[in-house]
Amino acid sequence: MHAPSGAPTETAASWPDDIFEILQRFDVRQVPYVPDAGHSQLIQRVLGERSMRAVPLTTEEEGVALLAGAWTGGQRGVMLMQSSGVGNCINMFSLTQIFRFPFLTLVTMRGEWGEFNPWQVPMGSTTADVLELSGIKVLRASHSGEVRDVVEAAAGQAYNACTPTAVLLSQRLIGAKVFVK
Repeated sequence: MHAPSGAPTETAASWPDDIFEILQRFDVRQVPYVPDAGHSQLIQRVLGERSMRAVPLTTEEEGVALLAGAWTGGQRGVMLMQSSGVGNCINMFSLTQIFRFPFLTLVTMRGEWGEFNPWQVPMGSTTADVLELSGIKVLRASHSGEVRDVVEAAAGQAYNACTPTAVLLSQRLIGAKVFVK
């Protein structure tokens, strides 16, 4: 079992709400995700919103194809995943270049700030590079006060300029996990 630690208590609850408001403003309808504690508050907001469809995934690469299909059907989407899932998507990221659809992903980071699990470190330390080498622009938010501006900029890039964009939500922002028995 994991328990979050190290997250600022005053603003920890506000940044997922900021993201949710931005997604609503950009008319996002489809939200594929792999369950993740870092995205749990945002996922709960999406599940409670009738205008959005939350789609749980078996594996992250399914989300890239789902977003391509959503766009073909006239809907915008955003994929929620953890940094360890980025490696699962490398082949599917080619769809963002071939079909030039508005791809936006919000990635909660592991393998950095206070990580307890050594298996998370390799992908966590190469996530930005993997995304950039796949043709995806990378923006990063490390503090709750910058999440709104960073996600707003990313959504504008993705949905207005059809520029595939990822926002990395740092482990410092979401809080380091600790092992608890």
